[in-house]
Amino acid sequence: MTVPDRTAHHVGFGEDTRIRDIASATESPTPGRSAARNTPPASSVTTALRLASVDLMSGAGSSTGLRVRLATVADAAAMLDIYNPEVEQRISTFDLRPRTFDEQRRWIADRSGAFSAVVAALEPAGEAEPSIVGFASLSPYKERPAYSTTVENSVYVSRQHGGQGIGRALMNHIINVARDSGFHSIIARVEASGEASRALHATCGFRLVGIEHEVGRKFGKWLSVAVYQLEL
Repeated sequence: MTVPDRTAHHVGFGEDTRIRDIASATESPTPGRSAARNTPPASSVTTALRLASVDLMSGAGSSTGLRVRLATVADAAAMLDIYNPEVEQRISTFDLRPRTFDEQRRWIADRSGAFSAVVAALEPAGEAEPSIVGFASLSPYKERPAYSTTVENSVYVSRQHGGQGIGRALMNHIINVARDSGFHSIIARVEASGEASRALHATCGFRLVGIEHEVGRKFGKWLSVAVYQLEL
C-alpha cells in the first residue's frame, strides 16, 4: 500500500530473501532482560498473538471489518497474490524469483510464536467470504546471539486496498507482538525511494538511523535502503 497513490508497499524486506534458522538465533538469553525473546511465556504469546480487529468503512452506508489474525497454510495462495507481483514488477522487495505455492506454505508453517505470520482479512457484511488484503511478520534480526533482543519487520498490503489503514493495522499488531514477547528493538529496512513505507514507519514511531547506499540491484538499477528503528 502506498498512501498517496493507493499502490502496495512493503515494509522491511530483509527476511523475504531468506528464512532464517530461528533456533540458532535464540540460544543465549541476554542477561538482565526477560528470557521471553528465547522462550516467551505462554501467556505472553497468547496475549500478543490473539486476534485483533479494526473497523473500516467500505462505502456509504456499508461497513467492512478488518481482522488481523494468525496466518494458516490455507492463506498461501492469497499471500502469493500480494507478494509475487512485488517480486516481478516492483522494487519493494529485493527478491528476484517469485515464490512457489509450496515454498509459501512452508514459509507459513515454519514460523511460530512471536515469528508467526499474520494476515489482514476484510470481512464484508453478510455471507461474503473474507479476502486477504495484507500480511506481516517478525523475523530474527541477525543470527549471532547478542542480537537476540532485536527483530526485523515485514509488511505487505494489496495494491488494490491502499489508503485504508491496513498497513498501519498490521504494523501496530506486530509492534504489540514484539513488545509483549520481550523484544527491545524492531529494525525495518525499506527501499529508500519508498516514500509511503517511510512515512508509515515515521507515523508508527520509527526513526531513521541510516541509509545503505546502492546495496542492491534490480531491473538494471542500483537500490539503496533506508534503515529505521523502533525501541520498545
